[in-house]
Amino acid sequence: MNDSKYLIKHTVPEVAEYLTLRKACGLSLRGTAASKIGLSNSLFAVTVRRTSDQTLVGMGRLIGDGGTAYQILDIAVLPEDQGNGLAKSIMSAIMNHIHNEVDPQAYVNLIADCPAENLYQQFGFVETAPKSIGMYLKR
Repeated sequence: MNDSKYLIKHTVPEVAEYLTLRKACGLSLRGTAASKIGLSNSLFAVTVRRTSDQTLVGMGRLIGDGGTAYQILDIAVLPEDQGNGLAKSIMSAIMNHIHNEVDPQAYVNLIADCPAENLYQQFGFVETAPKSIGMYLKR
């Protein structure tokens, strides 16, 4: 990552820019009110901004109960800023937090959009199948 081009902070983004980033990255849409609540309840978050204009270009979050169960989500980098190591930097910050602050016996999970599983495998994540499978409520 080019450190002079980007600024990484451990903070949540503003709701509007979060929604804009999700849409630009092809992630599922979220409501404004729900996003405000969700972002404020993050246990840990990382934002990446271009130093030139402070535009949010990437982010990631850790959510959970604060004790036994955690989930990594919202790992996103604008398409035009991909290929600069930003997703790896976001994951590194989240993993540092996990290794330093989260009980080693806690369950930490994520749902990887393919082919992002290659990124997550670098950090020790493995597929749960066939012992278990990831599922979500499709509404």
